[in-house]
Amino acid sequence: MLFAKGFHLAVSAEVQQNKPRKASENGAMSGTPLDRLHTLLNDDLAEVERLLADRAASPVATIPDMSGYLIDAGGKRLRPIVTLAAAKAASGDRTISDGGAAIKLAAAVEFIHTATLLHDDVVDDSDLRRGKAAAKNLWGASASILVGDFLFAKSFTLMVETESLKILDILSTAATVIAEGEVRQLSVMGRTDVARDEYMAIVEAKTAALFEAAARAGAIAAVGEGPTSDALGEYGRRLGRAFQLVDDALDYGGATAVIGKSVGDDFREGKLTLPVLVARERASEEDKAFWERALDVSRQTEEDLPRAIALIRATGAVSATLKAAREEATQAKKSLLGLSETAARDELALLADYCVDRAF
Repeated sequence: MLFAKGFHLAVSAEVQQNKPRKASENGAMSGTPLDRLHTLLNDDLAEVERLLADRAASPVATIPDMSGYLIDAGGKRLRPIVTLAAAKAASGDRTISDGGAAIKLAAAVEFIHTATLLHDDVVDDSDLRRGKAAAKNLWGASASILVGDFLFAKSFTLMVETESLKILDILSTAATVIAEGEVRQLSVMGRTDVARDEYMAIVEAKTAALFEAAARAGAIAAVGEGPTSDALGEYGRRLGRAFQLVDDALDYGGATAVIGKSVGDDFREGKLTLPVLVARERASEEDKAFWERALDVSRQTEEDLPRAIALIRATGAVSATLKAAREEATQAKKSLLGLSETAARDELALLADYCVDRAF
């Protein structure tokens, strides 16, 4: 895996110049941006973990058992980290712990994300989540949906406790948009005439909306509304778009250990993602007929996935998807240009590259 060695914060109209990140006190830069953000936010993340465990508690044993199973399953805590890092970047790296609004928001964002995963695994009939058996395979589909609802409700309780109607508006709107995105994706499942704009609208709704809300709300919790929260919101939106594009590419060439689910799940579900869109655009008439049939899950065969992967590789569709993801990461970094130079800002910039580089 390749990791970003520097970030680009000096941007000309056409060319982005590399600016090396400052070395640590011992002269070395260890780990990935995500590792370093974990270290930078260690105390804050510990408070988030305690809050997640406390708010997922219930006398109904299935609720803490299932939520704990997924929350403790090795998730990267990427969205809570974006929330906390945005708060620190906005405030000039000031301390944000002691149970403040940013901590509650980070926990709320993780609850929303976990709830959507529980619901998604039922809708998609997925067998793996974060490298483990999907919760619905252990507790059943009905329990997964209901525990997801419980976590959504808990997230709104945490939002209310921040005593900010603006933050409540941002995150509740994001929850609405996510649901709309999932329904929109269902409505185009198996279709082969989906335009790129419609695909990106689905990406924007189902993934980028929560990243944007996490970053924007974190900044508002620290310094209120204004250009800083707008910039960090745009950073989150672009980061989310890049993250989903990479996930879509990995479905046709990644490893289960990297993506936490079975390779080819999107194909088996008839999802038309950017790698397929590009492969179809560049396909022969014979191969276009293959895509027409294979994306209809009722007509798929076991031999279709290897052929789909071969066609995607032959047409350079994965490379094209990763190029699009890299462009989104570049835009994410550009949005940070106006922020003061802080460790949190620097690592957020590096994180944008890292979210793409994980594909390699």
